[in-house]
Amino acid sequence: MMKQESYELFESATVEKILEVLQNELQKRNESPFWREKVVPFSEAILSVLIPLRDRGMLFDPQGVSVSLLTPELFFAWSDFLSLKTLAFTLQKSNEAGVLLRTKLDASLCQKYVPVDLTILGAYLSKNRVNLENEYLDFPISSYNLHQGVSNVIKSLL
Repeated sequence: MMKQESYELFESATVEKILEVLQNELQKRNESPFWREKVVPFSEAILSVLIPLRDRGMLFDPQGVSVSLLTPELFFAWSDFLSLKTLAFTLQKSNEAGVLLRTKLDASLCQKYVPVDLTILGAYLSKNRVNLENEYLDFPISSYNLHQGVSNVIKSLL
């Protein structure tokens, strides 16, 4: 069960504020340095695209269904490494087209899409051996497994 503060945080806070809370929780819990080095960059990569979508009223889940609020559950749905890779390609294609693609959001809303900066997410995925040129090339299973572990640590913090 997530803390109520976590819901309030995801609903309206900036990327920086959410990362600060995660960093503070990591320090309080004395997590191992291995996990401390992974949690914040992974969270920043996800939030760097979800927060702009939240602020524009264009959130959707990995199935493309419209979602009204950014919640910890939606964050964790996107923290699945395959889903995150798919989100990156969806936004890349949307940025190129100037319209939000591959979702079930209302077409008139999709037309109002403003490109999302993919710099942080792209750098993170590239660092974790995700091919950013070809969506259909797989990444190492070790990357997937590592990120499952990182997600579990984040869940314990929220």
